[in-house]
Amino acid sequence: MSSQPASRRLSDAPTCAPTAKLHESRLGAWTEVGDRCVFNHVTLGDYSYVERDCDLMFTEIGRFTSIASSVRTNPSNHPWWRPTLHHFSYRPGKFGFADGDQRVDERIFDWRSEDRVVIGHDVWIGHGAIVLPGVTIGNGAIVGAGSVVTKNVAAYTIVVGNPARALRPRFEAPETATRLEALAWWEWPHERLARTLPLFQGDTGAFLEAAERESQPSP
Repeated sequence: MSSQPASRRLSDAPTCAPTAKLHESRLGAWTEVGDRCVFNHVTLGDYSYVERDCDLMFTEIGRFTSIASSVRTNPSNHPWWRPTLHHFSYRPGKFGFADGDQRVDERIFDWRSEDRVVIGHDVWIGHGAIVLPGVTIGNGAIVGAGSVVTKNVAAYTIVVGNPARALRPRFEAPETATRLEALAWWEWPHERLARTLPLFQGDTGAFLEAAERESQPSP
């Protein structure tokens, strides 16, 4: 008898915890959003999941990406070039300084929306990591728990620390990452993923050989 608890079966309709708050966000098929997550202008690709207590803003997330609990992406920058950093300058209505159309300074929110975070396919972001505005994380990368990512992360690279720095490539052989990128298995239809599940559960080299052979055009 298995010692692991049974996993809740997902479906092609997104699964979102009732305590999560989503604003202007889109969830793909077979996705899951945990308790108390806050999404603001987020796109979550098919099969990706976000654990509890995450706060994501202006972020695009690819397919099959795993985001652990308490992760923050794109924490709001403040207008450092203004006389004050405080948000009364761009939310004046909140403090009784303006009414009507002047209650919010949309220029600041437009600026924030342009500095998006982009997270690729098959990425793993560990517990409590922070990804700063404008950062791109490549396919297959790993971000260690508690890391603060201030710069772009190359595909299939493991980064850790504050600020996050490259620890090592995910695979020892550079061609492994190149072959995975070329294969782009994350674009496969659900039926092919199900059929080739045993390959995903084994050695990466054997997976690549079998998948590349199947993907070759017939003579």
